[in-house]
Amino acid sequence: LFDLVAADAARLVRLLASDPDVHLETLMQAAARDVAAAHSEAELMGALRAMKSEAALLIALCDIGGVWPVMRVTEALTALAVGAVKMALGYLLAQEVERGRLLPSDWDHPEENSGLFVLAMGKMGAGELNYSSDIDLIVFFDAEVNSLAGGIEPQPFFARVTQALARLLQQRTGGGYVFRVDLRLRPDPASTQVAISTAAALHYYEREGRTWERAAMIKARPVAGDIRAAEATLAELSPFVWRKHLDFAALADVHDMKRQMQVYRGQNGIAVEGHNVKIGPGGIREIEFFVQTQQLIAGGRHAELRVRPTLEALSVLASSNWITFEARDELSAAYRFLRRVEHRLQMVADEQTHSLPEDADLVARFANFLGYQDRAAFARDLLGHLTIVQGHYAKLFEGDPTGTAKLPPVDYRAGPEDARLLDHLATLGFKEPVVVAQTSAHWLAGEYRAFRAEAARSAFADFVPALIDGLAHAEEPDRAVVTFDRFLQALQRGGRLFSLLGQNSDLVALVALVLGAAPRLGDMLARQPQLMDGLIDPRFFGAMPDQRELSERLAATLKDASSYEEFLDRLRLFGQESLFLIGTRILSGTVSAQQASTAFADVAEGIVSTVHRLVAERFAEQHGRIRGQETAIIAMGRLGSREMTASSDLDLILLYDFDPEQPDSDGERSLQGAHYFARLTQRLISAFTTRTNYGVLYEIDMRLRPSGRAGPLASHVASFAQYQEREAWTWEHMALTRGRVISASSPEFRVRIEAIIRDALTRSRERSGIAKDVADMRRAIAQEKGEKDFWDLKYAAGGLLDIDFVAQYLQLVHGAEHADILDVSTSKVLDNAERLGVLPHAAADVLRPAARLYHDLTQILRLCVSERFVPDTAGESLLRVMARAGDAPDFSALVARVKDTQAEVRRVFRAVVEGG
Repeated sequence: LFDLVAADAARLVRLLASDPDVHLETLMQAAARDVAAAHSEAELMGALRAMKSEAALLIALCDIGGVWPVMRVTEALTALAVGAVKMALGYLLAQEVERGRLLPSDWDHPEENSGLFVLAMGKMGAGELNYSSDIDLIVFFDAEVNSLAGGIEPQPFFARVTQALARLLQQRTGGGYVFRVDLRLRPDPASTQVAISTAAALHYYEREGRTWERAAMIKARPVAGDIRAAEATLAELSPFVWRKHLDFAALADVHDMKRQMQVYRGQNGIAVEGHNVKIGPGGIREIEFFVQTQQLIAGGRHAELRVRPTLEALSVLASSNWITFEARDELSAAYRFLRRVEHRLQMVADEQTHSLPEDADLVARFANFLGYQDRAAFARDLLGHLTIVQGHYAKLFEGDPTGTAKLPPVDYRAGPEDARLLDHLATLGFKEPVVVAQTSAHWLAGEYRAFRAEAARSAFADFVPALIDGLAHAEEPDRAVVTFDRFLQALQRGGRLFSLLGQNSDLVALVALVLGAAPRLGDMLARQPQLMDGLIDPRFFGAMPDQRELSERLAATLKDASSYEEFLDRLRLFGQESLFLIGTRILSGTVSAQQASTAFADVAEGIVSTVHRLVAERFAEQHGRIRGQETAIIAMGRLGSREMTASSDLDLILLYDFDPEQPDSDGERSLQGAHYFARLTQRLISAFTTRTNYGVLYEIDMRLRPSGRAGPLASHVASFAQYQEREAWTWEHMALTRGRVISASSPEFRVRIEAIIRDALTRSRERSGIAKDVADMRRAIAQEKGEKDFWDLKYAAGGLLDIDFVAQYLQLVHGAEHADILDVSTSKVLDNAERLGVLPHAAADVLRPAARLYHDLTQILRLCVSERFVPDTAGESLLRVMARAGDAPDFSALVARVKDTQAEVRRVFRAVVEGG
């Protein structure tokens, strides 16, 4: 906003002196005239961006100054978006008229009877856009009724127009962008064009439409194109959205949607720092779900409920006696408050964020921006609203409309012969009650190894009713029973685990999610049931522990180890519990991929430092020390960049130094110089890789050391510096951009190594030579690894490797002139490069969200899949988790997003590297 003010002070004065309602209308009318008179796309894009900039500043001033209430702000943002879409589409259709491809019935309004129309979805459809919203659009066309010239095929024609529409609105120019466009809410986006015929759409919704698509269609609103065709199509879709009867299946769908949200989000509580006001507990999404699900249930028989805006729907629900007027008032006040908070968050840097700052001081500054005297006053209001929303949301359908609570207790030992048991299981939502009844009877027969002890059998028998109820709340109840049965067969001992789950039955659905989506974690739990303790710990759903807290926990774990072997066992158990807990939080959606990456790296870093110190001490007891000796470990790869996953190896380099005048160690079994440190390194590797009762700690990769496999395991610091200066290849310096000292015997040695790395990366380089090396290396990797499988998110064309290579290339070619471009994190390098002007804004806008998407999905895949990911053979639980991680409504939409993203990333890679 300040940039907009500074760019044109006269504009600010003009806006402050205006009537904002009149000025916004006048501004949009002037833009419409400019667009109609535009002779080129460049003129059109300039006019739209000038309109957006001035309107964005005007609307923000009205919001910040309290001139407009928050819903007038959302209405203005929506009107701006609708106007931009109409103007851009009108221009494109007028161009097609000039080319003779469109023969309009009204030459001044080519959209009429064109057959093409645009539906605004989500917040745009409801008139509730955020300050930095994407706009969700679905584009349909009537293949039978349109004004296309003879010989023009409707599908490719309208698809091209739609692609052009998105490009005109979202492409970054010197004037910025108008709106980011998301077309992925269309039917089956992974396999359909961006514009779909109405016949194909109606066929899809009739045959395959899902509950979330019904909910999305509540807010669908025609905004551009052939409005009559749009209204006719929505009328045909009405039976899909609004069911006539309250049948059991529809009600079960709503329960399933609520359960999915609860299981995905987990049980983390409301908070201030870091809280996501959209999807966090008590947030905007819970209010919207509260409203939309009741509209879905009752809107078929009560047409008055078929309204788009959230606040209007709350009022209608209250006046129709579906909710109390108190609930309406409390939820309405919370909705307005949270939307104000959301807008202010997005004003800070025009980012589509919904999370408050993690730091209390930054929250205090934000509170001032929102008009509060201090953090405490803001926190009081925020927590009050969040608590109220969470309370109403928790009560949604709590009356047990399926009648489960009214059924009498049943005998789970009776098996499928007991009709009452089968009825009970069917009522809980199991589709194959006979199979579930057989399984539960088999469990209670006590034949599995975990039931050998009488105490375990007794605890499990008490636990079965809660277990069956918890599994019924899983995303796929029948599959959850099968998965839990497989888990029980692998379980070594179960008494304590059954007791814990029995006393914490709300965790059963979470455990079912883990077992169904991530067999790797399930296997860990079967081997080490004590890992469940971490889930019971109240800290589990709190803030992720930082390095200091992790170090304290690790020290406490190792404190009274009586032997080196026990030390290794405890290290492995600590590592496995940390991996299990972080992995479970990824699956439950209570940590982001970035938080998980950092947490995995913090755990590994703490363990490496601990092992380094202990092994060095034990080694010195046997072989003594060399005068002036220093050692340090450099983390490379994913540990170096703090972007680790559950299956990451540790890429390490060990450096050393000593007094060359006295190269021999002073112990009884003396070793000389280089040999001493080579043996020490072997001992370090062994501490990580030796298999104990608790498995292997980490796989260690030392291939990034100087000269790779041909070089010594440990390198003298002077040799390392010389190698980086004179011998290292471009790819080695690319890898070095992630080099980070994570353990050193002294602060001085750490600083010395960091200076060597910095000197290597800030050397002046010939740009074209580096570009050729990077491009050649990318092609060589593609030949070796392949790049056709788009689910190989690292190696696919346009995948993570392309983004990493862009960041590494930019550091090598600009490090000499701009040393502050350097960072081990790819995303921070992209931010630095954009700020320094060496990466175009448009390219950064592609790479940043792409990197986030790839990291989000990679975390899930590394956690859940040990081999190549094949969607056709993956379980539905995993596909759902993947879709959520990729912020897609379903897996089909995720496929479309990944493919689109990879195409854009590859385009940017070629422009930046191959074009450089």
